[in-house]
Amino acid sequence: MKKLFFLSAGLAWIMASLVFGASAFAQGVDQSDPQALIKTATQQVLDEVRTKSIAPDDMARIRDIVDRDILPYVDFHRTTQLAMGRHWRTATPAQQQQVAQQFQLLLIHLYSGALAQLKPDQQIEYPPMRNAPGDTDVVVRALAQTSNNPVEIDYRLYKTPQGWRLYDLNVLGAWLIQTYRAQFNEQIQQSGVDGLIQFLTSRNQELEAAKP
Repeated sequence: MKKLFFLSAGLAWIMASLVFGASAFAQGVDQSDPQALIKTATQQVLDEVRTKSIAPDDMARIRDIVDRDILPYVDFHRTTQLAMGRHWRTATPAQQQQVAQQFQLLLIHLYSGALAQLKPDQQIEYPPMRNAPGDTDVVVRALAQTSNNPVEIDYRLYKTPQGWRLYDLNVLGAWLIQTYRAQFNEQIQQSGVDGLIQFLTSRNQELEAAKP
């Protein structure tokens, strides 16, 4: 089970994309156009990297970025609920909260390494939107240019009264929610929701201890 949580390079791109999908909100970006929102957010993150590179062990700065610029505009509750699937309904409110907290912390740990890989000259292209007018759940596609082949990043957002909110990402065919749903289900089948909470907690402790 543990090896399933060592995400591939593709999922590391997902973690870097969490910044892309949210940094601009706090600065008054128009949230009525999901693609324009992603474009502006991406550029602002790259501008920050140009100003000062981000070290993967600088958890204080990373948490500041996450708390200030990401979490208010990513529906992490929705992400966790979908990742748990049917088990969400049978979990107690306290268990739901603990899973969400530990899952969020796990992604932040993994995300810290992905942030350090961002390059100031990173180029991002945005193909035309494929969604129909009036859709309330959309996918924004981006192509991140790398030293090898372009990496396609898909951002899934849904419309709320406050504007668009990010809740899922796909890199190289791996959707974040789908990937973790299989892993969460396996762990819950083995040892229940409390077992999942304990596993996530232990994994986060291991990642924290591994920081320089």
